[in-house]
Amino acid sequence: MKFLIDNALSPLVAERLRQRGYDARHVRDISMQDADDESIFNYAASENRIVVSSDTDFGTLLALRNEAKPSVILLRRGTPRKPELQATFIAANLPALEQHLLTGAAIVMEGTRIRIRSLPIGGAV
Repeated sequence: MKFLIDNALSPLVAERLRQRGYDARHVRDISMQDADDESIFNYAASENRIVVSSDTDFGTLLALRNEAKPSVILLRRGTPRKPELQATFIAANLPALEQHLLTGAAIVMEGTRIRIRSLPIGGAV
């Protein structure tokens, strides 16, 4: 699995995921730190990357786009705040989420629960 970490999260999240063997880039790694969400989505989709963020605007974009890619992981309340712990939290849950992410999903990770919504939101492709 390949990940694109949004500016809402530290570049250390990408670094820690890379240390665990994942292909992870932060938007700063590809000079997209000032890019709008739509551009980040387009890049992630073209590279078959999963967007990881805490920015809820990505959920709105998913609904408006009505597409099955890219998958998105949103870290919400109750998730760790330290980048090292965020990466650990994500990596620990990936085995159970992998199939959903590969077929297209919006995944909201909270401290005590994980919500999975298949893409596209609002209908079939």
